[in-house]
Amino acid sequence: MAEHNELGKLGEQLAAEYLSKKGYVILARNYYYDKAEIDIIAQKSSETIVVVEVKTRNSDFFGDPQDFVKPSKIKLLVKAANEYVISNDLDVEVRFDIIAIIKNKTTEKIEHLEDAFYHF
Repeated sequence: MAEHNELGKLGEQLAAEYLSKKGYVILARNYYYDKAEIDIIAQKSSETIVVVEVKTRNSDFFGDPQDFVKPSKIKLLVKAANEYVISNDLDVEVRFDIIAIIKNKTTEKIEHLEDAFYHF
């Protein structure tokens, strides 16, 4: 597996552990619909599910990890989240978060951005 894929998987694991420690229940990981993938779907309250995009980088030299969530990715996340809610017959609000991780040999920084973007 390529090094960046391994870093991404590690980041998703760190994010899931972080969310669990914060009281979230992980409902799904790597949920696929059509060409869209949601890294983590979690829930902390019965009224809201949280769709989490995890961005992991080994440095912020080229910018913060969250800066790499582009409008095309947001569109896919919204599409997949909509399908998840419909297919599971849920009556909940959906919140979109980003967990940005910088992970290398000397640094491990996790930043949780709640309500990172809104959908219409």
